[in-house]
Amino acid sequence: MSEQLALTRDLTEPEPIPEAGIARATELMRSGRLFRYGEMGADQLDASLLEEEFAAFVGRRYCVAVNSGGAAIFLALKLLDVEPGAPVLVNGFTLAPVPGAIRHAGARPVIVEIGQDYCIDIDDLVAKARMSGAKVLVLSHMRGHIADMDAVMAACTDLGLALVEDCAHALCASWRGRAIGTFGAIGAFSAQTYKHLNAGEGGFVVLDDEDMAARAILHSGSYMLHAQHRSVPPPAVIARWSEETPNFSLRMTALAAALLRSQLAELPRRARRWNEIHDRIGARLSRSQHVRLPHRSPHESYSATSVQFSLPGLSMDEIIAALAACKARGLPVKWFGGARQVGFTSAPRHWRYAGDQGPLTATHQVLASLCDIRTPVTLTDEECDLIGDIVCEAIETVVRASAWPRKGAAPAGHLADGFRTTREDDS
Repeated sequence: MSEQLALTRDLTEPEPIPEAGIARATELMRSGRLFRYGEMGADQLDASLLEEEFAAFVGRRYCVAVNSGGAAIFLALKLLDVEPGAPVLVNGFTLAPVPGAIRHAGARPVIVEIGQDYCIDIDDLVAKARMSGAKVLVLSHMRGHIADMDAVMAACTDLGLALVEDCAHALCASWRGRAIGTFGAIGAFSAQTYKHLNAGEGGFVVLDDEDMAARAILHSGSYMLHAQHRSVPPPAVIARWSEETPNFSLRMTALAAALLRSQLAELPRRARRWNEIHDRIGARLSRSQHVRLPHRSPHESYSATSVQFSLPGLSMDEIIAALAACKARGLPVKWFGGARQVGFTSAPRHWRYAGDQGPLTATHQVLASLCDIRTPVTLTDEECDLIGDIVCEAIETVVRASAWPRKGAAPAGHLADGFRTTREDDS
């Protein structure tokens, strides 16, 4: 037992920017040259170098840096020529900026059910694609949970779907050794503070098609200064699109790029530590028979920056009471089952702008008990153990105050099945 110790860490605390990034950012601020392009010539190339380096890191031919992850998804949909009012498929476990980007592009979200392990339901994907006539799937790798990409790609091929991967939470993740972000026609990444890379705000689209890359550069707002890009198609390809492509002003600033370039080398270390934190907290949580941890495929190599678990046997009032007890001990736990969206949680029932989606019974049943803990990469092992203890003790206190047996409780020992506490490379 943790003797009712309180957590004294701010779980929103990011790791500091590396000194090299601070030095370069300071140099840019002293110069005042914060725009990514130089009108009198390419006098600074922070964003262009970042694009080249990020494309190489992910394993795509081209990268275009933009001002947010939501802008990256919006841009991806424009590159796929999604028409106003067109249906676009998206899985039901995601955050509001994803259906928001679909609406921003003038399209109509069609929400696909999720399964018990938080990933897209392939059968419902097939049904919704046929029912709606959608030609694009935005697959959100929400909170780093990777769907069966073999099944996803087979469905996309059979249905003629273009795939956009929302990789905001999945940088460094892979499926059968292939990097997430390289399966779809386009991958979209985020560099918001709580992601793997931190510029405050920022995003990337990564892709291989030279015509779409040319349009992405022009859409992002290059002002015909595209020659200052290093991750760029041949000039003839740019010229083919230069007068056909509107400027949407989605550029990343030189300042954001300078902060991000210094962090790329830190990604492997950060990903390893984040996974250690995820697995240690998960192992602690698995001691409670009232906690369900999602199963992860052995083909998935995840890259977690947070921990998710479900409380399927507890009522709404019991979940509220347990989370209040956690908060009283300094541990904020997000909950996707709340009546209203709060902070970084939301559910399809909150997205009225998405139109009538029907009941989405399976998705809302899963989200009703889904809890989420942010995990800064600087957490110590002792803090990880305390987090697990606080959750388990809060649940036990609530359960003891309620009648037993309870419907839906998982059998003891079941919850650790399929939860990996050691990392393995998939082949």
